[in-house]
Amino acid sequence: MLYNILAVGDVVGENGLAHLERCLRPLQRQKGVHFTVVNGENAAGVGLTPQQAWRIYDAGADAVTLGNHTFGKMQITELLEDVPWLLRPANYTGRAPGRGVGLFDLGAAEIRVINLIGRCDLAWGADNPFTKMDAILKEGKPTFTLVDFHAEATSEKLAMGYYLDGRVSALWGTHTHVPTADGRVLPKGTGYQTDLGMCGAVESVLGIEPRQSIESFLGGLPGRYRSAEGPCKLEGCLFTLDSATGLCTAVERLDIR
Repeated sequence: MLYNILAVGDVVGENGLAHLERCLRPLQRQKGVHFTVVNGENAAGVGLTPQQAWRIYDAGADAVTLGNHTFGKMQITELLEDVPWLLRPANYTGRAPGRGVGLFDLGAAEIRVINLIGRCDLAWGADNPFTKMDAILKEGKPTFTLVDFHAEATSEKLAMGYYLDGRVSALWGTHTHVPTADGRVLPKGTGYQTDLGMCGAVESVLGIEPRQSIESFLGGLPGRYRSAEGPCKLEGCLFTLDSATGLCTAVERLDIR
């Protein structure tokens, strides 16, 4: 049986969250989506609150992944411990609250979602994501394994894609908020895209008010991120997976405005 898996890029600010709430369920119906993963780590600009996590879940996400801003709002720590659908990077140290791997039962199929963070120019203190994946993949074999690799460097994401090709069903990158044009099925059957993009304002700098970003590059004083207003876009990817092989048959990039 073929399963349609939807992955949505980083939700940025209240504007992006509201756009997700408007667009996600109609998109799921249109594409016949069986399972949805949304990266929510920028819903509050830096991090997300428990209320925002629940809004993403109620909007239609089956799993909510995070990244380097996981603990940007410290009140999220209790929810990380309480619900199975909210994931922080699995290669954070063992002292970090929450979990980095989620198992989801669809009846005829079981889906494993893994959240990882990259170390190159991002989270140098995290455990090695490559060897962490080796350890996780030894822990059983569900029908499908999905990986959200929250990383800065394109090279690290591509290397991870080839490292896991044929070993996971789909792997996509998050964090940069700019979608890449390389969505495809890798040679051994893993669906891949270097970065999904974001769910945020069209006229923005990575979801942030442009003037604020310009001022920082001109040498202005730093300030709290201000999410841009105006029309939004939902960017992501649709992976078609085959339960007979656990691998990917098609990849479709999405941009919903």
